[in-house]
Amino acid sequence: MTMRDGHRQRAGWARFLQVGNRVVLRYAIDRETSPHGESMTDALGTIQSVDEAELCVMTRRGQVRVPRMLVIAAKEVPPPPTRRAVRETP
Repeated sequence: MTMRDGHRQRAGWARFLQVGNRVVLRYAIDRETSPHGESMTDALGTIQSVDEAELCVMTRRGQVRVPRMLVIAAKEVPPPPTRRAVRETP
């Protein structure tokens, strides 16, 4: 038995992919131009904009534009942990 694409939702079209949500996206990249020959990479951050063609995610390294058709997997993630204050030693 085979599953047709019409019966499953593509990762780039998940309902939680909305402005303001924090997500991690795994998406395809060009293996020829990647530094170590990778074929996929991740973007972890807050969605800044969404349209029919792409998602714009603000990561710690800056803004990343990801074409929806290249998204392999997507997951909503919790806010980043708060950093603990540095304790001074007596």
